[in-house]
Amino acid sequence: MRVCFVSRGGIGELIKKADAAACADVYVCGFQSLGEVSYERELKGETRCFERVAALSGLTKSVVVCGCDTDAKGFKRKSAVVAENGKILGVSDMTNALDGEVGSGAALRVYETGKGRLGVIVAEDLYFPEVAKTLSVCGSDILICPYPSVSGNIESVLIRAHAFCYGAPVLFCGVGYCAIAGADGSLAFASAESPVEVAFECAKEYHLVETRHRGFYKPPKKDY
Repeated sequence: MRVCFVSRGGIGELIKKADAAACADVYVCGFQSLGEVSYERELKGETRCFERVAALSGLTKSVVVCGCDTDAKGFKRKSAVVAENGKILGVSDMTNALDGEVGSGAALRVYETGKGRLGVIVAEDLYFPEVAKTLSVCGSDILICPYPSVSGNIESVLIRAHAFCYGAPVLFCGVGYCAIAGADGSLAFASAESPVEVAFECAKEYHLVETRHRGFYKPPKKDY
């Protein structure tokens, strides 16, 4: 699989340079790619942000995952729009809002695509391991995390931990930095260039895990 990370610049620049003959399978774009998207203005046709994401996926015959800030009549969230082959598949919202900066979304989603089952971790949902675990348990082949500005080394540590613990590689794209964490917990790729393409193998890990703990009392069986 070939992945193109876009950690600088906007969607419009990619559309101008799109070449269907030499395109990636998946495009992962940071939050700078679209900026803030107003649902009201989108519906009125005053802006065409989501249309540009769909257009890029159509021109490149690929899957595009793009981070953005969304505004639903004053209720703001951190979100990610997902498109494939010219069609919008959906919008995922960050489900854990920190310190009331933005609102929280209601649900997680795994996207069925021609490139595999993609679980989307939006922005600071990366800080909550249960998000990555849930997406993995629900069958994600790959976890994709569009992210705002990178604050330090913690994001790199977390994507490696999530990939190792939950058995699915993590594709991360923040503003100015992108990376891939393999299912073995290694940092398989990292770059500050944009756009940058990389080929990687989507390896998954499965193991039998047994545990013992107290609880779930069962009364002794009776002889009849």
